[in-house]
This record gives sequence, structure tokens and C-alpha cells, in this order.
Amino acid sequence: MKIRSPSMVEMHAFLAVSRMKSFKGAAQELCVTQAAVSKAVQRLEEHLGGIRLFDRNSAGAELTERGAELRKLTQRHVLALESAFESFGNLLQSRPVRISVIPTLGIQWLLPRLPQFRQRCPDVDIEMRQFRHDEDFTRDDVDFWIEVKRPHRKWPDHVQTHYLLGRELVTVCAPELKARFRQPKDLQSACLLGHTNFPDNWARWFDAAGVPFSPRLGPSFDLTMNLIVATKSGMGVAVVPACLVEMELSKGELVKPFDMEVSCGRGYFLCSNKDAPSFSAGDRFTDWLVEQSNHPSLALAR
Repeated sequence: MKIRSPSMVEMHAFLAVSRMKSFKGAAQELCVTQAAVSKAVQRLEEHLGGIRLFDRNSAGAELTERGAELRKLTQRHVLALESAFESFGNLLQSRPVRISVIPTLGIQWLLPRLPQFRQRCPDVDIEMRQFRHDEDFTRDDVDFWIEVKRPHRKWPDHVQTHYLLGRELVTVCAPELKARFRQPKDLQSACLLGHTNFPDNWARWFDAAGVPFSPRLGPSFDLTMNLIVATKSGMGVAVVPACLVEMELSKGELVKPFDMEVSCGRGYFLCSNKDAPSFSAGDRFTDWLVEQSNHPSLALAR
């Protein structure tokens, strides 16, 4: 279908001049220059075949007969469209922020911080939605995802990402085990707990420590949360993202046998659909989230 209507810029300029009976007054109402209003009306007149919509005089601008007809036919519809977008915008601004978070990061890092966000933005509600390991980021019930960058995985083209945190790996163990490990090479004989999805974590750590490593891992777990619980129980030594054990380290439930961090090259990313409209609550939450990711510990984030 051939589109016959002009742009909304031209229609708003026309209606503003008709209301104010002045190009200067219309410019002030629309927060643009008088020249911009004049050019918009001129384009509209040309679009309509060169008809004159206003009689311009020293006192201002009066609608011509054809201009009055156009106003009568269009004003209600233009205002209705403006009202519809205003209502839609208000709906976006007031709705909750819906997020899907990889479980261990949600439990260990995000949830302990949410009271602080609630204190800062009491009018913004957060809804945690189910996390899916095979996420394709096409769900319409989620505004934002916090997901780990998995090996050999490309983000889909329709997704925009922002790195938050989690690249730094540290070794941790129960306090009673620490005395056994005086040098990094002492871990060669320890029970090394592994992560089934990231079996190279220990190889990265030993390589950074300059210690030969042969892949002799003990029990392995598919969730870092389970790995942390097993480590707290004294089952062995684990290498995990530092951000996931800040609570356990601050409480003394876990200790670092060696104060050394190693980059895993992955980390956790804030993901969203590039084409999704922004909304105030979402912008405030993501700004806060990025701010929190720059704090090394929960204690400093408060």
C-alpha cells in the first residue's frame, strides 16, 4: 500500500501553528526553532500538492479554508496517537524489571545486594524469572539476563551484552585444610574439586602458578553453588570465581590457601534484546547493576 500521510513532525508543526496562530508560538510549544516549524509546514504544503494551509500576516497565521478542513480531519487522530504512545510509555515505566539470572550468581552475589537496590529505588519491583541453560534470549517474559560466557559460544546477533564481573578465579578450601598447603605445588596431592562445565579451571590456575598439572580431579559438580557447599564441608579444594565466595570468605567459612587470582576469560554478562524499548525502571536497575559490579565486595557495596 502506498503511504499517503506525511510525517508526524509535519503534522505536529501544522497543528501547533493552528492552535497558537503563530509560528513563533508553535516553535516555543514544540521546543524547536521557528525555522524548523516553518520548514515542516512548507514540506506539508508541498506534500499536499502545493496548497496553502495558512494565511501569514503581521499578527501571526490564520488557517485557510483548506487548512481548517485538514485540521478537522486530522487533529483528533494525531492527538489520539500521541495519547496512545504516552500511555504505552507510562506502562513501560511502571512495570517491574524481569530478570533471569544464572542460579549461583543470583544466590551468592545478586540477592544479597537487592536490599540495597530496594532502599535506593523503593518504587522499582524486581521479578526473578526461571533460568534456562539453553537460553536463546527470545523470551518475552524477561527484560534482562545475567548469563555466563560459555566456551565456544557466540552471543546471538539480536542480543547486546555488557561484561559485569566473574573472570577472576581463586582457590578456596575449608579453614582446617589451609595449613596443609604452603606452596602451590602442594595442591598437586590435594583432592581437587571440579566444575563439569569448566574442567579447564584448574589447568588455568596451575599454569598461572607455574606448577605442572595432570588432570586428576576429584568429585565434580555442575553448579558452582554445589561446589562451594562441598568445599565448605571439607571435601577438598576448589577454584571458583572470586565474586561467588565473598560471603564465605568474609565469614571465615572458606579461606584462600594462596592469594592469587587467575583470569578464566569468561565471566558474567548482562544481556538484553537490542530491539526492546528501554524503560525507566530497567535503566535504573541496570545502572545500579553495573555500579555494583565495580565493587570488589558486598561490604563496600553497601
